[in-house]
Amino acid sequence: MTVARQQVVQARRIVVKVGSSSLTTASGGLDADRVDALVDVLAKVRSGGEKEIVLVSSGAIAAGLAPLGLARRPKDLARQQAAASVGQGLLVARYTASFARYGVRVGQVLLTGDDTSRRAHYRNAYRTLDQLLAMGAVPVINENDTVATDEIRFGDNDRLAALVAHLVRADLLVLLSDVDGLYDGDPAKPGATRVDEVRGPADIAHVQIGSAGRAGVGTGGMVTKVEAARIATAAGVPVVLTSAVSVADALAGRATGTYFHRTGRRSADRLLWLAHASTPRGALVLDDGAVRAVVEGRKSLLPAGIAAVEGEFTAGDPVELRDAAGRPVARGLVNFDAKELPRLLGRSTRDLAQELGPAYEREVVHRDDLVVLHP
Repeated sequence: MTVARQQVVQARRIVVKVGSSSLTTASGGLDADRVDALVDVLAKVRSGGEKEIVLVSSGAIAAGLAPLGLARRPKDLARQQAAASVGQGLLVARYTASFARYGVRVGQVLLTGDDTSRRAHYRNAYRTLDQLLAMGAVPVINENDTVATDEIRFGDNDRLAALVAHLVRADLLVLLSDVDGLYDGDPAKPGATRVDEVRGPADIAHVQIGSAGRAGVGTGGMVTKVEAARIATAAGVPVVLTSAVSVADALAGRATGTYFHRTGRRSADRLLWLAHASTPRGALVLDDGAVRAVVEGRKSLLPAGIAAVEGEFTAGDPVELRDAAGRPVARGLVNFDAKELPRLLGRSTRDLAQELGPAYEREVVHRDDLVVLHP
C-alpha cells in the first residue's frame, strides 16, 4: 500500500459525495438497491466507532422528476425547485430507512451559499454538523435547491462537498462518479489511461476533461470534480475520485480511482467559502494604493482607497474588489450599504467620524472578512 493510500485508511473524518447518476434510474427515480449498496459500505466503515462519515448527496431534483411526471430535468429554476421539494423528502426517507438497518440515524442539512459565506451562519453550520457527528448521526447534506436562487447557489454538489470537507475539518474527501477515476482521455474509448495520483496542476495539464455526466440527471461532470479536488487539496484535504461501485475498495486503501495529494494548508475557515461559494452583489473599485494595501499588505479596505461603487448591496453582503482596470483582486464582506458609500469615498475614517459620528470610523471591508484572489 502506498503512503497516499495509507493516509486514506488512517482518515478519521471522511466526507463522501455521491452524484445523481449513482443513485437514480435513467427515468429519474431513486434506485433503492444503489442507495442500499452505498449505505452498506459507509455503515461498515463507521461501525467500529473510529471513523465519522459526512454524506453530501445529490439526487433530490432527480428523485422528484418521476413523481411530478417530468421526463427530464427541467431547465427553469421554478420547476427545478418544485422537483427538489418533492425529491428531498424521498431522498432523506430512503437514506433514513437504509441506515436504520444498521441502527444509524441520519440528519438532513440543507445549505445555500448565503448560509455559509456569512460569519454567524457559517459558525452555526459548523456547530450543527459537529454536534450531529458527536451524537453518532450521519449528516446528509445537499444544496437547498428548493429555495436557492441563482445568486446564492453553489452550482454543483462537487464544489459543495469540497467546501463541506473544509468546514467539518475532514481528513479525506471522496468524490463518487460514474467512472472509476480521472482518465487522460475519454474512458469509453480504447487507449485511455487512468491517472493514479495527482500532485499538482502539472500532472493533469495534458488531460482533456469533459463537461457532462453520462446519465443526464445531474449538473456536474468530470470538470466539476477536478475543480472540487483543486479547492479541497488547496485547503489541505486530500481527495479520492472513483466510482460509486468502487467506494469500498477506495476506503480500504486499494489502488482504485485517482488520488489527489493536498497542495496547501488549512486557511481561515470562512475565507474558503467567501472565495468559492459566494456571489458578489456589487463591486468596489480601488485606487492603486488601496490595491497594494489589500493585496500585498493584507490590510483592511478603508473609504479613502475607494474610487467608485458598483451595484446594489447591503451591509454584510459579499462584494468584489477591483483595480482601476476592472480586474478582480479580492472579495470581502462589506460593512456598509451601497447607498451609504458614495459620500464616504476618498475620505479618512477620522474625518468621517467627526462629521457623521463614531459609527463611520470603521473599515469598509475588514481584513478578517477579505480574501485575496490574485496575490
